[in-house]
Amino acid sequence: MTMLSFRVDDKDADEVQRWADVLGVDRSELLREALRRHLDRLSSEGDDERWAGSPLDEGEQALVEIADWGPADDWSDWATDAAR
Repeated sequence: MTMLSFRVDDKDADEVQRWADVLGVDRSELLREALRRHLDRLSSEGDDERWAGSPLDEGEQALVEIADWGPADDWSDWATDAAR
């Protein structure tokens, strides 16, 4: 693990500490998670264009049919049947 150090406005530092206290985590953990999420978001930018440029192949399209099946069973009346 590498140590990063940077300066922030006092207002931002106070806000980080407040959220860390509310969430019950260390400031470092809060900042690591925030950085990780932000980097993930940046990495995903342009995914729509990459997907459009590389459509699903026939094998991947087969999964679309499975997704259209919906729930495998209808459990909506289960509670009323169990109560009888």
